[in-house]
Amino acid sequence: MAEIIPLLSLGAFSGFIAGLLGVGGGLIMVPALLYLLTGVIDQTILMHTAVATSLAVIVFTSFSSVRAHHKHNAIHWHNFKKLTPMILFGAFSGAMFTKIMSFDFMRVFFSFFELSVAIIMYFGISSSAHVDSLSKWVWRVTGYIIGLVSSIAGIGGGTMTTPFLTYNKVDIKNAIATSAAVGIPIAIAGAFGFIVAGWNIESASGSLGFIHTKALISIVAMSVLFAPLGVKVTHSVDGKKLKKFFAIFLAFLGLSVIAF
Repeated sequence: MAEIIPLLSLGAFSGFIAGLLGVGGGLIMVPALLYLLTGVIDQTILMHTAVATSLAVIVFTSFSSVRAHHKHNAIHWHNFKKLTPMILFGAFSGAMFTKIMSFDFMRVFFSFFELSVAIIMYFGISSSAHVDSLSKWVWRVTGYIIGLVSSIAGIGGGTMTTPFLTYNKVDIKNAIATSAAVGIPIAIAGAFGFIVAGWNIESASGSLGFIHTKALISIVAMSVLFAPLGVKVTHSVDGKKLKKFFAIFLAFLGLSVIAF
């Protein structure tokens, strides 16, 4: 029971953040799982397990968040359709690439990525172009990169999709809602890739590839309940303040992984 309670608490908080920021909760889950699974999982595959489990949770969390965002008519489904095909390919290939990556490489990669996005978001760096004027090749390359990086970092893609959309003049609330939808194909393809990549590697008892099933079930049980609450808060707060909070939150998590 002492092992389950922290995982349930993580599920509640990550679910709330998933709904609030459209990030799938991976930003919280990966750093938290690094600490919670230390001693349970061999360190050589600890980061792989944290990332894989995070993606598996996001499969369920994203559906809950998307349903709530859709009720507010906030999702730009036309942008979702432009990103999804290459996101699927990028997320699966990213998961397969992790098989040759070390724990420290993945940890530093995650931290650097978080801090870079935090700077872009906090200072409001944006493009002079509008998202609707982008060519199909920009959508394809962006989709692949979002899928690839997200699966390596164990996130739903919100930390890349939200900045990409806001950079190209999409309102922060619509960007968050669309990012939540994009998290579904990223999580499905990435989680499947980690199952395949970790299938013949000895992990914890009950694991599915690199996915830690006990952590998965515990976190999902609470996250799907709290994600709609986060969505409700998103649509009742000031967009500029939400964007600043998002940036500060990313920076904090990036630094926490560096300090691990």
